[in-house]
Amino acid sequence: MTYLIYFLAFMVLVGILVTIHEFGHFIVARMCKVHVQRFSIGMGPVFYKRNDKYGTEFALSAIPLGGYVSMITNKLIELEPEIKQNLTEEQIKNTFDSKPKWQRASIMFAGPLANFLLSIFIFTAIFLNTPDPQTVPVINNLSEETRNYTSEQILKLDDQILKINNVDIRDAKDFNLELLSYAGYSGPLTLEILRSSENESNLVEIFVTDFLPTSESQNDPLEYLGIGIDYKMKPYIGSVISGGAADIGLLKANDKILSIADTEVTYADDIRSVVSMYPNSNLVFKVERNSEILYLPVTIGSLIRDGKEVGVLGVSFGTSRSFLQSLNKGIYETYNLSLKTLQFVGKMISGNMGTENLSGPIGIAQMAGNTAQAGFLPFMYLMALLSISLAVLNLLPIPVLDGGQLTLLGIEALRGKPLPEKVENLIYSGGVVLVLMLMIFAIFNDVSRFL
Repeated sequence: MTYLIYFLAFMVLVGILVTIHEFGHFIVARMCKVHVQRFSIGMGPVFYKRNDKYGTEFALSAIPLGGYVSMITNKLIELEPEIKQNLTEEQIKNTFDSKPKWQRASIMFAGPLANFLLSIFIFTAIFLNTPDPQTVPVINNLSEETRNYTSEQILKLDDQILKINNVDIRDAKDFNLELLSYAGYSGPLTLEILRSSENESNLVEIFVTDFLPTSESQNDPLEYLGIGIDYKMKPYIGSVISGGAADIGLLKANDKILSIADTEVTYADDIRSVVSMYPNSNLVFKVERNSEILYLPVTIGSLIRDGKEVGVLGVSFGTSRSFLQSLNKGIYETYNLSLKTLQFVGKMISGNMGTENLSGPIGIAQMAGNTAQAGFLPFMYLMALLSISLAVLNLLPIPVLDGGQLTLLGIEALRGKPLPEKVENLIYSGGVVLVLMLMIFAIFNDVSRFL
């Protein structure tokens, strides 16, 4: 049953990503009046096909690893003259290679662009339907072992880490991705910290040498850095549970609780601790709402926990997001993860980052199955991540990929004419070999994890 889930999740994931990618190529090609001969999801033998009124064949092929859009070109007509019998004069005139360079470039770029847009759409939907947890990394441990610096001299327990080299840090994903982007780096890491005893943030420099030099250290960057982190939620109300104590009172979503019964609170855990001590009590909450300070009376509810009556408030923590806030965060998340993906590819090529975690179809199927079992939102998040990876990797200047096509168009623009056919064929052959080698290596990594 588990393997069936993996297979189905993989098919859905790859099917959607490939369809969106190829649809990007297809729709822009049609806008440029280039005739699309076939739009195929999958590779190899076709087991289902249907033609639309424009003569485009939409096909499902046997091997569910990829897809393609086949456009009419002058070269294709030369090699297969019988194709002309099924084409109109206008279609023969509007071949792909007859179009201006900017149109051909637009068609090539449209596939990765479609994947970027899919990622933005998914992230926006996720952020719109889930509260912003408003977490902040808080130092809970500093290693006694010195790793290229002495952390105890410049950092303290309970320090909040706000930024690394001017990049916002909110959760474990942000922290690990940012640290991983400095694999092999020697120099300062600038941390912006907020200390509980101070009102303003401070900048702290940590000097590292050959940072994260091994695959083991890259698996847990924070441990290598010698810092332990708790991800604590700020004291914001995300939603008020219907029928709970807060619902009966005056608290609202996005309120920031500053104190309860004259006891200051810093994190959501502080709210839970204070409220738990006052079951069925009337307490005054000091709240910040839209930059206004309010003092609100709240009657605390109660429940029995471990045989003891404790106070409960009936809220979830975080803040709600508007559509524009969700869209803005979706765009930023797509941009940031795209940049990180490109950085990681560069570090793999340079040898500063291990390639052991590079996944092929087996690894992707496993991730798809695991996230599908975890729930709809984790599965959609994985889809957004893989959509970004597909877009970025396709933009690499490797022949047979979209980025390779764009590179050849750039060379053509600089030369004023295309490369000689023999040279172009040699480049494409090299690209095919490279892509096949990468695929074999990724599958080898997948198999190695099971051994």
